[in-house]
Amino acid sequence: MKQAHHTLIISSSGRGLIEFTSELRSFVRDSSIRNGLLTVFCRHTSASLLIQENADPDVQHDLDAFFTKLSPDGQPGWHHNNEGPDDMSGHIRTALTQTSIGIPLVDGVLVLGTWQGVFLWEHRTRPHQREVVLHLIGE
Repeated sequence: MKQAHHTLIISSSGRGLIEFTSELRSFVRDSSIRNGLLTVFCRHTSASLLIQENADPDVQHDLDAFFTKLSPDGQPGWHHNNEGPDDMSGHIRTALTQTSIGIPLVDGVLVLGTWQGVFLWEHRTRPHQREVVLHLIGE
């Protein structure tokens, strides 16, 4: 078994989804591993990962609108607001999504569906630098 790892730095401009599927494909291509499993891990508590449709930007808009209703900023009674009204809502959004994704690798290709892309979902309203750790294991 071989292993490869890398940390991506993804810059957000505030709340929203940032696709980084092409960076994952480049990492896999450069690894020389043909079959295995890619683990993608977000090292933050107010950003998450999502595999979602990448063809129609309305999907991203509607997902953000849904989460805005589900976990609005500045809720009365929340104690954790040290970094602003979007602080606790960002943590809730992360808790409801995921910080780790596993993607199979077969014959040198990530096994994603036709319209699937991998996104970092920034839950805070101001820009951040986010670290996403990639770990590929296989042969």
